[in-house]
Amino acid sequence: MQTALQQPMQADISSASVSSRNYRILWRWHFYAGLFVMPFLMVLAITGSIYVFKPQIENILYGDMLHVAASGQTRLGYDKLLGIAAGALPKDATPSSISVSADLQRSTEAVFRLPSGDSSSVYLNPYNGQILGTLSVEHRLMKQVRQIHRDLLLGRWGGWLMELAACWTLIMVGTGIALWWPRKQFSAWGTLLPRLGLRGRAIWRELHLVVGIWVSIGAIFFVLSGLPWSSFWGKNFQAVVTWAGSGRQPPAQAAAPAAHDMATMGDMPMKMQDLPLANIPWAVGATGVPMSRDMLPQPLSVDQVVDIAARNGMATYQLALPNNISGVFTASYAPGAGEFVRSDLDRQRTLHIDQYSGAVIKDLRFTDYNPVSKLVTLGVALHMGEYFGLANQLLCAAISLTLLGMAVTGFVMWWKRRPQNSVGAPKRVVEPPPSIKRWKGYMAILGILFPLMGVTMIAVWLGDTLFFRKRA
Repeated sequence: MQTALQQPMQADISSASVSSRNYRILWRWHFYAGLFVMPFLMVLAITGSIYVFKPQIENILYGDMLHVAASGQTRLGYDKLLGIAAGALPKDATPSSISVSADLQRSTEAVFRLPSGDSSSVYLNPYNGQILGTLSVEHRLMKQVRQIHRDLLLGRWGGWLMELAACWTLIMVGTGIALWWPRKQFSAWGTLLPRLGLRGRAIWRELHLVVGIWVSIGAIFFVLSGLPWSSFWGKNFQAVVTWAGSGRQPPAQAAAPAAHDMATMGDMPMKMQDLPLANIPWAVGATGVPMSRDMLPQPLSVDQVVDIAARNGMATYQLALPNNISGVFTASYAPGAGEFVRSDLDRQRTLHIDQYSGAVIKDLRFTDYNPVSKLVTLGVALHMGEYFGLANQLLCAAISLTLLGMAVTGFVMWWKRRPQNSVGAPKRVVEPPPSIKRWKGYMAILGILFPLMGVTMIAVWLGDTLFFRKRA
């Protein structure tokens, strides 16, 4: 018969056993997530830390092309500047966009589509038409950095890999917080502050644990604010949000649907993200581009369109040129991108102008965005270090480099404990405690919200169940 003293002791042992099994299961998932995420996280951290300083870096690399001395003389017309720029490129190059800026010290950028399919930017002095230089749109440094950040330069498959890495980061952070959570009497040292007197693997674990909890909020924010740009989930999420907000369109575009009746010429309906613009606000990327309705003998000149945009309150923007007889001029302003460091979100604007009559077919402003689009727009601006200037950039870089440090310390910890000829995964728990069901529920929700991750979670679970039973 059990004594009264033995019963609480056995209860304590049973409780410790449940806690130990919970810990091992969470550690095993944390290990798998970290092992997969680690190389991608290092790429994301390095490229993100570089790209966040894009305005400063491009000013250093291309400052002589981006800036001119302010002058009191009248600027040349944009049609004339396009003609001068065309002379610097092959004859069959086609103009696709031109920059319009109220900054007196900013050059004019004219973008042309080349026969090869690539695009080239020609920079001109707007006061005298001097060609300041040319740059490839696709192969300039910061464009390459951004593409590595988004898809490793591997296209769709690379984009899916980076999206999976971002999603698995959520599992890594969630399980990491659970592993960090104090199970004994709370102490700031070892929980919120590292004990630097430790040596060997213990100090690496301490740094990984304590620094990780401090940077976890930044990591979650980076993932959630970056996913709207991802190849699979982001594209579908953007389409759903755009569809849901279609009832909030401004009055100026009430007549726009009639424009699509002209699609009998063989033109496929275009979206904003298909236009030759370097910076397109996320909220309008999936919106449709209308077509010109008034087929007059002569389309408007670029200078006439610039005057129309000015009368509608737009002074700085990128102007996409029509690519066929039914196309429109599109003026898009996304503050914070390119020449701007601080993002004034409420000034985002997109204007579609009929290339014949000059009528404003569609006028999209920040105030027209639905609440989700506004929230995503804010998140993107913060993610890219554009919302509150240099301080925002430094904060983003600090979080990115700390995450890089987390990947390094995680690798060192794994390497120091890894058995020879083994991956070194924590041993599998054969009989999970009932309390683990709560974590399964959390992961199931994540798998439903992010289908790509859901598929890989099932694959990992099957692999863990079928191939690693002997490690139990």
